[in-house]
Amino acid sequence: MLKKNDLIEYFYKGIKDKNNLKIGVEHEKFVLNKNNYNQVSYHMHNGIKDILLRFVKNGWLPKYDDEGITIVALERFGESITLEPGGQIELSGAQLNNIHQTCTETTRHLKELKEIGEEFNFILLGLGVEPSLTLDEIPWMPKQRYNIMKNYMPTVGTLGHHMMKRTCTNQVNLDFFSEEDMKNKYRLMLNLEGIATAIFANSPFDNKKISEFKSLRSHFWHHTDKNRTGLLSFVFDKNFNFEHYVEYALDVPMYFIIRDHKYIDMTKYTFRDFFEKKSLSNNHIQPNINDWINHLSTLFPQVRLKQFLEIRSMDSCSWDIICSQPAFWTGLLYNDNSFNKAEEIFESWTQDDRNYINKIVPKEGLQAKFKEGTILDIAQNLFEISKNGLDERNILGKNKTYNETFYLKDLEKNLGNGQSPADILINKFNHEWDQNINNIYSENIF
Repeated sequence: MLKKNDLIEYFYKGIKDKNNLKIGVEHEKFVLNKNNYNQVSYHMHNGIKDILLRFVKNGWLPKYDDEGITIVALERFGESITLEPGGQIELSGAQLNNIHQTCTETTRHLKELKEIGEEFNFILLGLGVEPSLTLDEIPWMPKQRYNIMKNYMPTVGTLGHHMMKRTCTNQVNLDFFSEEDMKNKYRLMLNLEGIATAIFANSPFDNKKISEFKSLRSHFWHHTDKNRTGLLSFVFDKNFNFEHYVEYALDVPMYFIIRDHKYIDMTKYTFRDFFEKKSLSNNHIQPNINDWINHLSTLFPQVRLKQFLEIRSMDSCSWDIICSQPAFWTGLLYNDNSFNKAEEIFESWTQDDRNYINKIVPKEGLQAKFKEGTILDIAQNLFEISKNGLDERNILGKNKTYNETFYLKDLEKNLGNGQSPADILINKFNHEWDQNINNIYSENIF
């Protein structure tokens, strides 16, 4: 029988050796027909199902949503490929040692997917929100969990379907070496999540026009489901620990449990209800640790705790800075000097400050005013701290000619010009593209 200590112990099992902390990356991209720029659907000829089956021919192992019929994921080399609700393809990378390896993994994956695209006539777009298609023009993927989420989302927010089908994100997963280290890293990441939103904002368009947001994706998240999103203020409580996160997760409504390949709708219950046998219609079903792991994966705060910490605030980006996202966070969190200097920046910030940044940067981005300066000022300072942290790590690539700071070069240029990817796109749209969004499908694809 599952006990509360089992739920807490799950997080303790995530503690790593301080000298062997890993880095994981997750990135999503839109899969669009090369001729008409429509999102590729699942069952169409050369659609998502055929793409996944093509990967299987390359040695990937298929994963099914049912009993061997509906292929929805793939595994190889410790990596996995999964489907987001609107057909976005996500790579969840392996846990690797450095940014050289994560960038190699990203490049290999995108190269393999692009080669299939040449064969199947699709392009890949790394952007926070698909810039042209309406919600109804994007198909649903045939995953059981998405049917449950699709029905549930309108009951808890106004833009949940937009978040599910129209957005892409890049995420970075970083390890902790103790419960105290988890607490310190969690706090740093929550303090800086909004700064990263501004730095990597990359979704300024809505239905072929410039929207009022630099990160429209973030705006969608603000109106998705307040029970499971946003900033977790209790992380800054003096006694925060694994058990407190468990208490939080217990009281978030569930989405589902899986039994015999079937997804059972549990949206009427919190995990605590299920755990304490208060989910009356399912009280004959015993909760297990996989139910807990699945539940944790359906919580969507800006920083999520699993057996690592996952920063979730960044828009999906293109070739130029996709590798700079894990590099930026690694330089801050995996070097003691950098970590301490970053802490000095926000040591006086309050929850009101964090809420303000989280609210304003989706609209104003790097140009948002904060205290005596701007978000850009903080971003530039953090960039230098991160770069110094990577320099101190001084992990060289295979050719022994450069270290991990190499992957920050385009980000350095952007911040030097006071621009996020969204700012660059807005400028191109207004001047070079004559306000024709179709140019993005040639200039910004992978």
